[in-house]
Amino acid sequence: MAWLLDPWAFGFMREALAAGLAAATSCAALGVYVVFRRMAFAGEAMSHTTLPGLVIAQSQGWSLAFGALVSNLLTALGIGAAAGGVAERRGVRDDAAIGVVFTGMFALGVILSSVLGGSRDLTHLILGNILSVTGGDLTFMVATAVLVGLTLTLFHKELELTSYDATYANLIGIGATRLRLGVLVLVALAVVSGVQVVGVILTSALLVTPAATAAMFTRRLLPMMVIATALGWGAVAAGLLLAFHADLPAGASIVAVAAGTFVVAWIVQRARR
Repeated sequence: MAWLLDPWAFGFMREALAAGLAAATSCAALGVYVVFRRMAFAGEAMSHTTLPGLVIAQSQGWSLAFGALVSNLLTALGIGAAAGGVAERRGVRDDAAIGVVFTGMFALGVILSSVLGGSRDLTHLILGNILSVTGGDLTFMVATAVLVGLTLTLFHKELELTSYDATYANLIGIGATRLRLGVLVLVALAVVSGVQVVGVILTSALLVTPAATAAMFTRRLLPMMVIATALGWGAVAAGLLLAFHADLPAGASIVAVAAGTFVVAWIVQRARR
């Protein structure tokens, strides 16, 4: 019991846990729609297209989280514009649109980094440092989790219908393209929320892995969200404990626990067949 409870006596561990739970809530719940809509590549793209915003914010002395958010919102709008109208054969497929915007934004980030010299001191954001979250970081993460939760609750029926049959949704007046863009904007917020926890490189894992694990146990969206969120919380708590006792990077430990859970779930599911 001491192994489990003693670490939480430290204030920085409690703050890290609160930040991790908030980020896991928004990432895991939203990740269900990302996985269900086969948009896992979008999470990966969002985590890397933060680079231009980070470089500009670094060079201008702005908030790095603000720069990452602006960069991701532009990415979401770019993907939405490129993929818009695909049902009417006026757009391109989501994966193609994501690939184009992803590589373009990443290349822009590399160019800006070379020109502005803004690549220094970004290691903590690239790799994550959950143990150094500030009050402002925590407020943003909690606000993001609340916003994501409210949006998914209010538009659950529309999101579920467009996930199953976007063409029929358009026929009855539910704009599948607008909802797709809304999901991308929420992904942008969730990615920025998770940046401080596990960094831009591993954020996509926090977004996708708990949802992918939950999908092995149920195909219903609401139960999948509950399971994914619980798995995300468990990964955060277990990852922080592992990092504390083994002196390991906290963000990588969280993702490693989430990935390990996926592997165990996959083995259990295979054994049952």
